[in-house]
Amino acid sequence: MMRSRPLKVALLGCGVVGSEVTRIMTTHAEDLAQRVGAPVELVGIAVRRPDRVREGVPAELITTDATALVKRGDIDVVIEVIGGIEPARTLITTAFEHGAGVVSANKALLAQDGAALHAAAERHGADLYYEAAVAGAIPLVRPLRESLAGDKVNRVLGIVNGTTNFILDRMDSSGAGYSEALDEATALGYAEADPTADVEGFDAAAKAAILAGIAFHTRVRLDDVYREGMTEVTASDFASAKEMGCTIKLLAICERAADGQSVTARVHPAMIPLSHPLASVREAYNAVFVEAEAAGQLMFYGPGAGGSPTASAVLGDLVAVCRNKLAESTGPGESAYTRLPVSPMGDVVTRYHISLDVADKPGVLAQVATVFAEHGVSIDTVRQQGKDGEASLVVVTHRAADAALSATVEALRKLETVRGVASIMRVEGE
Repeated sequence: MMRSRPLKVALLGCGVVGSEVTRIMTTHAEDLAQRVGAPVELVGIAVRRPDRVREGVPAELITTDATALVKRGDIDVVIEVIGGIEPARTLITTAFEHGAGVVSANKALLAQDGAALHAAAERHGADLYYEAAVAGAIPLVRPLRESLAGDKVNRVLGIVNGTTNFILDRMDSSGAGYSEALDEATALGYAEADPTADVEGFDAAAKAAILAGIAFHTRVRLDDVYREGMTEVTASDFASAKEMGCTIKLLAICERAADGQSVTARVHPAMIPLSHPLASVREAYNAVFVEAEAAGQLMFYGPGAGGSPTASAVLGDLVAVCRNKLAESTGPGESAYTRLPVSPMGDVVTRYHISLDVADKPGVLAQVATVFAEHGVSIDTVRQQGKDGEASLVVVTHRAADAALSATVEALRKLETVRGVASIMRVEGE
């Protein structure tokens, strides 16, 4: 039996995502009511620029006073899609204080202050849902914190930024340079006018913090995530990757240590074998590979950004929170019981691809090999090409700690026969 009194919803932000949320709530109102068990009514939309034209958005719902909207007292759910730290943080906590559940797409805020927000939600008996903060339409947060709640997740490896994947895919498939591929991404609307958050890995790092916290039941903040952008990836790197049967992706990698006593979270470009499922993820799509003890290997794939995909995730959370409201209950909150420390990047163990510019003369390879051996880094393969007194030396290592590899590279730079280190890239997915 459906309840007649509607559940009232306030929307904070009405850009690309907010406008699409409004459209879906309006055009699918009857379906949403049937799925929730009560009508769901959008009663207010807070924006900064009220005079902006918003097609399909009822003008009578627009307000510039977001604080007053969330303080109304009759609001059941607040949807926050304004992004950033403030005023989003204050508005969300105010919503909790006035009895509303919250649906958010704010990855930056959740990565920085997720623990405090969860604590506020628990204190006021409210829900905090944020599927849209990680991978757009791809169901990932709910499977990790609900479907896999009885399992032990050991690794989460994924492409969680569509802009960077589009750029790297273009570089791989067409041989384009970074700048050329970025220009194409911008022209097609995949990249912002200022793409720094994407190409320097800030966006992916925030998502990695959220994923690691959920997967390993511990608190991981944005500052805990090692971050390395992809602006230095070159066509030569892709050529080397192809020679190894690999491609290059910007990956978010969250891992539980082999002894189970710590975790790591990192974002950086990496070579992955063409046989790995993530290698075939093209264009602006996202995909996340999860490894769990009982479930084994799982892959989640789909559009990771854009108005419609993100709105889909927001509406899924809205239905869940509304159902909880009707049942006078709340969904799962923060699970951080393991309290595992986050290890520094220097402790991370992986393989490396190093390209060196060296003098083309006898004994160079022996000198380089000696440096690797002195720092405990084992060499898997070596390839050398030389011409007119100069040579390129490509070394692929066995698995080694990042700190040991860094020390090795510093020692190599001091050799007179090494003209420079052309590139260093990690090799993952093996």
